[in-house]
Amino acid sequence: MSDQIEIGASISELNPAEWDALGDGSPLLSHAFLSALEQTGCVGGETGWQPCPLLISRHGKLVGAVPLYLKSHSYGEYVFDWSWADAYAQHGLEYYPKLVAGIPFTPITGARLLTHDAAIRQQLTEQLVEYLFSLQVSSIHVLFPDDASASTLQQQGWIKRTGVQFRWENQQFASFDAFLMALAHDKRKKIRQERKKVTQAGVHCRQLVGAEITTKDWDFFYACYVNTYLQHRSTPYLTKEFFHALGQRLPEHVMLVLAELDGQPIGGALNLYDKECLYGRYWGALGYIPNLHFELCYYQAQEFCIAQGIRYFEGGAQGEHKLARGFSPRPTCSFHQLVHPDFEAAVRRFVIREEHGMMQYQQELDERAPYKKLDMGS
Repeated sequence: MSDQIEIGASISELNPAEWDALGDGSPLLSHAFLSALEQTGCVGGETGWQPCPLLISRHGKLVGAVPLYLKSHSYGEYVFDWSWADAYAQHGLEYYPKLVAGIPFTPITGARLLTHDAAIRQQLTEQLVEYLFSLQVSSIHVLFPDDASASTLQQQGWIKRTGVQFRWENQQFASFDAFLMALAHDKRKKIRQERKKVTQAGVHCRQLVGAEITTKDWDFFYACYVNTYLQHRSTPYLTKEFFHALGQRLPEHVMLVLAELDGQPIGGALNLYDKECLYGRYWGALGYIPNLHFELCYYQAQEFCIAQGIRYFEGGAQGEHKLARGFSPRPTCSFHQLVHPDFEAAVRRFVIREEHGMMQYQQELDERAPYKKLDMGS
């Protein structure tokens, strides 16, 4: 029996166990997470994210997949191609719709060609190109792929674009103080001062996991999340229903930090985690307290990783200020195909120039490493 290849209408309609068996174990790639986005109105409908997963089945069982979306804009991707869209418009061409393979609103590296078979991984790559030309879209973009996915895409001649993110590594620290002692003196002093100011302001922090997070907690955190977007004069991507669904479907992977002042919650930070990695996702506060952002988003998460033996803490996109909090830069990538030959050639030239600048930027960041020189690698 030959393989059955199709474009699905949603991830929700797929067998959860079969989908999860193809992934890398990350909760952010799980059927529970991606279907929750669909079923709570975060993607689909008028959101500009139309699910259209690429699926390969053999003997009626899913053996390969790509979390694929038809996009009518470039919001929520964290690999910025606005200038490419502008260039299309200046030449009277339509850049949207386009295809995006990735996790909506989530700049986290992970599997994108979901399979454990190298031959099927190559088949998925070839099928993506075929659909690119048959669906009459401008381009396709694979965002934040893992090494296996990236290697296959590169072998097939896709345009590679590089970037930089910041990740904290738990070097088997016995305590938060042990982590601080590995830092250069000025970094260690700054962190202690920041944490002391939060404590002196009367703030108490609680780390809640799974069923410890109540409906009231989720409602409060959603208010914080929305307030963050309002302060930046932006529109939140996620619905209140999504956060409730997250707590119900992935309780073993959710950690919420709540900050309280005089017994009342004032701010929060949401993380997802597995045995290997904690993923910092969203934060917000209903009042301003100096350094509260650093306490909720970084120091509480680092303490949690140390206590749980979690090796990595992914801090998300951008943020050079993370260097001073013990994070280190690491390269990321994305891969691209464009239908129009002249624009594809122009983008190839652009990413070569951009990569040279990214290499210089990475070197500059490495020179600002926060750890003691003699302790590196210990």
